[in-house]
Amino acid sequence: MGREDKQTWKANYFLKLIQLLDEYPKCFVVGVDNVGSKQMQQIRMSLRGVGSVLMGKNTMIRKAIRGHLEKNPALERLVTHIRGNVGFVFTKEDLGDVRDKIIANKVLAPAKAGALAPVDVIIPAQNTGLGPEKTSFFQALSIPTKISKGTIEIMNDVHLIKKDEKVGASEATLLNMLNISPFTYGLKIQQVYDSGTVFEPAILDIKPEDLRTKFILGVANVAGLCLQIGYPSLASAPHSIANGFKNLLAIAVVTDISFKEAEMAKEFVKDPTKFAAAAPAAGVADSGGAAKPKEEEKKKEESEPSEDEDMGFGLFD
Repeated sequence: MGREDKQTWKANYFLKLIQLLDEYPKCFVVGVDNVGSKQMQQIRMSLRGVGSVLMGKNTMIRKAIRGHLEKNPALERLVTHIRGNVGFVFTKEDLGDVRDKIIANKVLAPAKAGALAPVDVIIPAQNTGLGPEKTSFFQALSIPTKISKGTIEIMNDVHLIKKDEKVGASEATLLNMLNISPFTYGLKIQQVYDSGTVFEPAILDIKPEDLRTKFILGVANVAGLCLQIGYPSLASAPHSIANGFKNLLAIAVVTDISFKEAEMAKEFVKDPTKFAAAAPAAGVADSGGAAKPKEEEKKKEESEPSEDEDMGFGLFD
């Protein structure tokens, strides 16, 4: 009876996984190391209505995916990433938003001996509140201390554990004595699957502006290469036309050949002072319109009667 129950459970699991793969076009492959059952429950609750979380044994996951490759061959790309302690977060929503929800679900955790440190651990200079009898413990870890008001005080910041190093028993004991929980654990996104494509989660940080900048840079590189080797392309054609026009303009300026676009350039070569005289006038007019008001003010003063004319004396001039 127990064997049948286990087989039924496996069959239901396979059915559920295939159903999720068919229903959701996108999913995250997440690592679940150091994630407890209580934290997993909180993660499921936070993703309710946004995504569906599914865990399981790697052998069962691979078997279910391989059995579904005839209907969806693109799932083959997922198989290579099913290794280690991993699971799935299926979603139909925006990948960036769901990614942020997954990352936000983290809890503080104490350091355990033998665990790999996910981050550097630095103990700041502080008064530990521990009695002098613990001094030898700090000395064993080469941590400079002094006795201040009957308690041990750490004199300088101490880089206790480096990232990706194993936590030693002494380091773990010290952090627990100081009530320091240096690590945070949660689901770690390893790969992203979207409609048959598998990519790194860092791709989600690329914005449309970044793509536009990269595209423009690529077009500029193609244009430069084509101009250098003399190979015409859509990217280099505008530059070739502009350079050709410059050459025609240069020829027209030094010869009797003329065309509409070259008339101004030829005129400038004949009499540059004509353009130089026009520039300051335009500059004065454009610099706030000060010249025009002064002229209008002068004309106004000339047109208005003087104080003598108002009194009638102007009639006898």
